[in-house]
Amino acid sequence: MLDHIQKVDEEFSARLVLQREDGFAHKLVALIGHSGDSWYWLIGLILIWLFTRGSIRTTAILLALALAILAVFVLGIKFLLRRPRPEGEWGSIYRVTDPHSFPSGHAARAMTIAFLALQFQNPLWFIGLFAWAILVGYSRVALRLHYFSDILVGWLIGALSGFLAVKFLPILTQKLQDVFPFLV
Repeated sequence: MLDHIQKVDEEFSARLVLQREDGFAHKLVALIGHSGDSWYWLIGLILIWLFTRGSIRTTAILLALALAILAVFVLGIKFLLRRPRPEGEWGSIYRVTDPHSFPSGHAARAMTIAFLALQFQNPLWFIGLFAWAILVGYSRVALRLHYFSDILVGWLIGALSGFLAVKFLPILTQKLQDVFPFLV
């Protein structure tokens, strides 16, 4: 049964792959995929922490903490299950630094960020970031870096992670200020 599910997943994923690697669509999809890279988010959050004060700075710290915990969780699953990435040439950095496919860290990260936008109580932030998270996930399949099931489970993990982070954000904010006042 598991073999059948995996075969259906591989066939469905193959239909989502971009066929041409030299066109505008490929470049656009690659840009969207890279927008979910952890390096960019880490650098951005460090810059926010360095150049802001107050609630924005606290939010950046908590977002970084949420994404770090998420990364450890996702990498733990990846190294436990060790599902190889789909065959392909593009994305060698991902294939070397993280050869495992299941679940997608990019999909989880993007969906966590989308759900973290709920804390701002502006539905447009959530809707925009949710659409971005869907595109990031699609890009990972279109570029042959993941199977669709990797993305689907990544989105589910990310949604749960973001929801829990928003739920516990008020508690964490107070604890952070009490324990590490010099950070905030």
